[in-house]
Amino acid sequence: MFIRNLTMFQFSPVIDWSQVEKLLPLSQLQPVGALELSSRGFISPYGREGGAALSHRSGAFLWLAIGTETKIIPAASVNEMLETRLQALEAQGQRPGGRERRRMKDDLLHELLPRALVKSARVDMFVDTQRGIAFVDTSSSTAASDAVSEVRGLLGSFPASRLRAAVAPRSVMTGWVAGEQLPAGLSLGEECELRDPVEGGATIRCQHQELRCDEVEKHLEAGKQVYRLALIMEDTLSFVISDDLVIRKLKFLDGAFDSLAELAEDEQRQEMDARFALQTGQLSRLFDVLQLTFQLEEEA
Repeated sequence: MFIRNLTMFQFSPVIDWSQVEKLLPLSQLQPVGALELSSRGFISPYGREGGAALSHRSGAFLWLAIGTETKIIPAASVNEMLETRLQALEAQGQRPGGRERRRMKDDLLHELLPRALVKSARVDMFVDTQRGIAFVDTSSSTAASDAVSEVRGLLGSFPASRLRAAVAPRSVMTGWVAGEQLPAGLSLGEECELRDPVEGGATIRCQHQELRCDEVEKHLEAGKQVYRLALIMEDTLSFVISDDLVIRKLKFLDGAFDSLAELAEDEQRQEMDARFALQTGQLSRLFDVLQLTFQLEEEA
């Protein structure tokens, strides 16, 4: 698998990761119970074929995967069933109040839980244990926080914090689109989102377009700023970064696969190991570029 989105956290590199392999079985994902809405825990990074391996290490990097099982109970179905039961009671001359309605709805949920379909999902996390950086494969703030919370529960303490920049990212990105020179190794892509910074201001989205053009320039002159911007790092990565430093549409380009050419015929596990090593190397380089560009620092 390849990471497609990226939310980054920093933490103290003095955290002891030596006991992770022993602790993981204690926090392994358990099937969601008959009367539970959801279950979350660690799963094998290699998927169902991973057996008992709940982590993978390569140098200073640790690969963890957090799995979830969630019961699917459509709210519309619950409301329909509730309405049917309320109508039956009203036909008998009973008019349940608000508290009774809530109790009836809770009872319905408990009735439906054992028969509900289960949806599975996973979030992967690449942890640079030496530098204190966690790369979480999601653009969802909630999913990222849940993944960090799961690691915190595993270790007992994991004071990880979202990144922030000493300089406003949208100011830097606006300058790039306006014509300022980009850092070495970075070039503009063909996508951006411009917004009027005033509340309720207009939003303009550009895709598959040369960004340094008269049309975009007019929007910048009108006071709009760049909140999302597509970038290319050398010939290895393309991505869209937003002003909150979340990365979306992360794609490893052909140049990133050069080192995998000799492994095309190897076993699946060996190939996945090589892909993991490739990704962690590229993500480390990407973080270095972003850290220098935006003067990244820990969130207070």
